[in-house]
Amino acid sequence: MVKTVRVAEGFPMSEPKSLPQRMIVGLSGASGVIYGMRALEALRDLGVESHVVASKAAEMTLGYEMGLKAADIKARADHTYAFPDIGAPIASGSFQTLGMLIAPCSVRTMSEIATGVTSSLLTRAADVVLKERRRLVLMVRETPFHLGHLRTMTQLTEMGAIIMPPLPAFYAKPETLDDMVDQSVGRALDLFGLDWTPTRRWGEDLKEGKRPGAARKGKN
Repeated sequence: MVKTVRVAEGFPMSEPKSLPQRMIVGLSGASGVIYGMRALEALRDLGVESHVVASKAAEMTLGYEMGLKAADIKARADHTYAFPDIGAPIASGSFQTLGMLIAPCSVRTMSEIATGVTSSLLTRAADVVLKERRRLVLMVRETPFHLGHLRTMTQLTEMGAIIMPPLPAFYAKPETLDDMVDQSVGRALDLFGLDWTPTRRWGEDLKEGKRPGAARKGKN
């Protein structure tokens, strides 16, 4: 029998350990496409199979912010799907995954998921993850938020999603922009039960706050 864990009131979720080690990654057109690209590299490090869908706007942002092309997404992913391909495996709940990370998540993508009226594979896959009670993490990239944004985030949280804007963790003492990106990506992967080595942990990796016997396995 598959165990369940409670992630939101009234929404039991399949235990991640009972599911295949594969995850959906969505890239929308918001600024911060580096988070999605780094997540793909992290999943490869962890031996987790990645299934990726990116919007056309995400491909444009990839060029603007990183000087990369759509081919670079394919090079980092195990499987990629066209944005309109609603017949892809990740459009069906029978295709089991650990869940889905959308990084970055635009306000438009977030809003479409909240309504349940999906118009692309990106939002259809997210809707499937929600209906199957799997983990959906949205790294929403927008600031400031108006009341409509906040209400949409509340609605998604009530539906079982996790809203996780990629905010910097200064306690980890990042020295570079890459350090800050890695920390946010690592904390997002924590929500899927995945421990990525670059993630810096209070009480374990960091001198400040460290407690006896709290070192992470495989680290001093």
